[in-house]
Amino acid sequence: MSDLLRLATAGSVDDGKSTLVGRLLYDTKSVLADQIDAVTRASVDRGLDTPDLSLLVDGLRAEREQGITIDVAYRYFATPKRTFVLADTPGHVQYTRNTVSGASTAQLVILLVDARKGVIAQTRRHAAVLALLGVPKLVLAVNKIDLVENPEEVFTSISAEFNELTSSLGWSSEDVVEIPVSALHGDNVAIRSDKTPYYTGPTLIEHLESIPVDAEPHRVGLRFPVQYVIRPRTAEFLDYRGYAGQVAAGSVVPGDEVVILPSGTRTTVTRIDTADGELDVAHAGRSVTLILADDVDVSRGDTIASPSDAPEPIGEFDATVCWLAEKSLRPGARLLLKHGTRTTQAIVGSLVERFNEQDLTTDQGPDTLELNEIGKISIRVAEPIVADDYTVNRHTGSFLLIDPAGGNTLAAGLVGDVISAVELGERV
Repeated sequence: MSDLLRLATAGSVDDGKSTLVGRLLYDTKSVLADQIDAVTRASVDRGLDTPDLSLLVDGLRAEREQGITIDVAYRYFATPKRTFVLADTPGHVQYTRNTVSGASTAQLVILLVDARKGVIAQTRRHAAVLALLGVPKLVLAVNKIDLVENPEEVFTSISAEFNELTSSLGWSSEDVVEIPVSALHGDNVAIRSDKTPYYTGPTLIEHLESIPVDAEPHRVGLRFPVQYVIRPRTAEFLDYRGYAGQVAAGSVVPGDEVVILPSGTRTTVTRIDTADGELDVAHAGRSVTLILADDVDVSRGDTIASPSDAPEPIGEFDATVCWLAEKSLRPGARLLLKHGTRTTQAIVGSLVERFNEQDLTTDQGPDTLELNEIGKISIRVAEPIVADDYTVNRHTGSFLLIDPAGGNTLAAGLVGDVISAVELGERV
């Protein structure tokens, strides 16, 4: 049975990202024959000798670029060894927020550069954002390697510069791989190319299939945000009371002692129900219904956690945010904060600092945060949230800031001082 890898793409405009995504879909036979025929006909009409595989995704890309949203196009493909969910994000500078959305759950990101341009400002911007998000693994795809003179020298130079950048951001050499590719011709994507004798590593597909990826770094115990309380009140299930949700971190088995947060009440899990029957264990990512031993007060928005490392509910905290809205963020803003299954009113206190992703420095005490800017702020919430520091757990350390009037998402937030870890070149 194949396992699942969540990945995302990032890169600058015109670096061939759409062609690479199309190539991955084509080489893994994840597109229908009539789609290939349509692309082939369109390519011939344009006077091209080979199918322009970017046409497989250009339609969705055009739709995204018509609106200013955080929409991301998700693609699904598979090989005999692994299944993949790919978040395809735009490359424009003004869509940095799309990168945040697409990479927030990624276990690996393919960052493209054009071999003719090398590491540019947008490459550095994306790498900094990916470091803030705690993306575990990176692949640098040096694309259009067939269009440069002295390709070995170019690849070596770009790889060295990129390694210096990722090292300063805290990635280890084991977490970063550089691959010379030609997405247009398929060199080193699924098939090893004889045009790059200087490169002896895996093809992109081989690397994606074989890289060890921890689906959930179990650094904390059980975290189970309650989404819904199930009370059928039918003759068959007269006394049934279950708490439905998705395991956000850790795992749970019947017999485990748990604590209900924020109340602090303790009880024991007696059963784990699913639509397909009972489970002996539920790991992170599994949606289940927990049956508890005692008739305790549990509501939507509460968190069922492991008592051994249960986080203290917090009402005021510092956080790193990527501002996603046209309207500026200012101190004193009254917003809604959504964390897990709990939504509460929030007030932004001070804007502590703004992050410069190009030189990894900060501006202290900015007056505002503008669209796509990243900064550290203080927040006070009306109801306490049960959150871990983002550097400890990505799922329970992230939140959204929402416009209370229109319901639009205004910011993606990370609990804690994530910026300092990046500035110091540390990884967690």
